[in-house]
Amino acid sequence: MGADLAAEYPAAADIFRSADEILGYSLSDIVFHGPAEELTKTSICQPALYVHGLACLAVVREKIPGLAFHAAAGLSLGEFTAHAAAGTFDFETGLRLVDRRARAMQDACERTEGGMAAIIGGDEGRVRDLAAAADVDVANLNSPGQIVLSGESSKIALAVSLAKEYGARKAVELTVAGAFHSRLMETAYETLSKALEETTMSTPSVPVVCNVDAVAVSGAAEIRRSLADQVTGSVCWSQSIEYMIDHLHITHFLELGPGEVLSGLVGRIRKGTPISSIANVADLELEIASLSAS
Repeated sequence: MGADLAAEYPAAADIFRSADEILGYSLSDIVFHGPAEELTKTSICQPALYVHGLACLAVVREKIPGLAFHAAAGLSLGEFTAHAAAGTFDFETGLRLVDRRARAMQDACERTEGGMAAIIGGDEGRVRDLAAAADVDVANLNSPGQIVLSGESSKIALAVSLAKEYGARKAVELTVAGAFHSRLMETAYETLSKALEETTMSTPSVPVVCNVDAVAVSGAAEIRRSLADQVTGSVCWSQSIEYMIDHLHITHFLELGPGEVLSGLVGRIRKGTPISSIANVADLELEIASLSAS
């Protein structure tokens, strides 16, 4: 993850090198070489995603100097990446916040017995009823027909067993470290809230759409609130993409980071919406021509 970018482009290598210095350990070694069980720890995975996304952006900016973006958003941790890209805070400030968030969420996972489940093919209203019946929280509204629930492991198991009674086509428990975006993350919310209060925020250069309200945020107070609230609140990704298309008039999306998960979600949220995905050198070379033209 990111190794080829760092080897090929000094801009990406500099981002990873800076991250290692800021964090005080070799994040780049884990990101480039694994092992997977280390990389997927919450305390490591979140900084890794933040750094990789911004390394991709640095290379895109280097290769296409005239490329301009008109709004930004990120799913869960990606909201911090979006703010860094928009200049709300600099790379180092954002990474320190992400590190605090990641460690606090790792601690919350270890203090609780939580889990998550994807509910597929269900109506949002019925899935919310299911969540209430099982006493769990709605964590992610990823796309029409894909909603994720989060909470105590035993209650998630109950929700999965009841899902078809509430109109879902299927329900799948997810392999996760804990109950993200649920009330079980309350201690992480408190830790992050304090860190955010101590952080200077600038006005973003472009609208940044927050997860919890699916609207653009610009004032320091609302940015701090929205970043803290998403730790225990719902990620309204489907609504965020709809807002960007309908209210900010975004016509082309660029996904920066590993995999193409967001590209798939955007395609289901608004079929036919153009979206490019860049995670490595091969992706970049493939997309340069089309991005330069647009």
